[in-house]
Amino acid sequence: MPPCEECENGKVKWGKTGDCQYDSIAECEEANKDYYEKTTSIVELVISDDSQELAIDAISLVTSPAIEQDFVYFGKEKNNLTFAKVDEEKRMLVSPALIPNKQIFRHDPNTDSDYYVYFSPDTVRKASELYLKHNNHHKATYQHQDRVSGVLTVESWIKEGDMDKSKLYGYDLPNGTWFVKMKIENDELWSKIKEGELKGLSIEGYFTDKMEQMSEKAPTTEEILSALNEIISENQTK
Repeated sequence: MPPCEECENGKVKWGKTGDCQYDSIAECEEANKDYYEKTTSIVELVISDDSQELAIDAISLVTSPAIEQDFVYFGKEKNNLTFAKVDEEKRMLVSPALIPNKQIFRHDPNTDSDYYVYFSPDTVRKASELYLKHNNHHKATYQHQDRVSGVLTVESWIKEGDMDKSKLYGYDLPNGTWFVKMKIENDELWSKIKEGELKGLSIEGYFTDKMEQMSEKAPTTEEILSALNEIISENQTK
């Protein structure tokens, strides 16, 4: 878990034993920025060519989304949106699934080290396309654990400009953000959403460290020829 954690009263605390004194994650991180400046690595994650089918295996409904953006759902309580009120029984929610260049905190228990990961706009778009290409729109989990039924992605889109419809739902996120609209027919999950227990989405999939992928990638014929030409040129000048 990241050092800044949400309290039950909506405030944010620093660490497991800190006081619930901050109004937001951002305020907590700013007040303790010395800690984050010590974080040693920021890693870009990419989709491996040999695991595209697993790129986004499922979308999980969670209490604390890694991208720090809650979803909005359509119900009697959600009548402050800028579009016509929707019948609660439609059981729809809208949420960002991935935000490009958003740094996401991670902790490696094997090395007891903290780091951040992020996805480029190209990787976000590719992930959204592969998610639909491999018919994973009906796959969902609860808290990254149990596979659940009755959850279906009915819309998927990438924000491409200021007129994007995501603003109708109260979002002001960067261009390139991947949004989904989901229908929740699962009674238990819908109840948890209405009660505020489930607040957002997190993706599940297989990604690889870009630097590791580059180091493991076999050189192309062109790269080999280029290296040989450099060696030959160097020998000729000696």
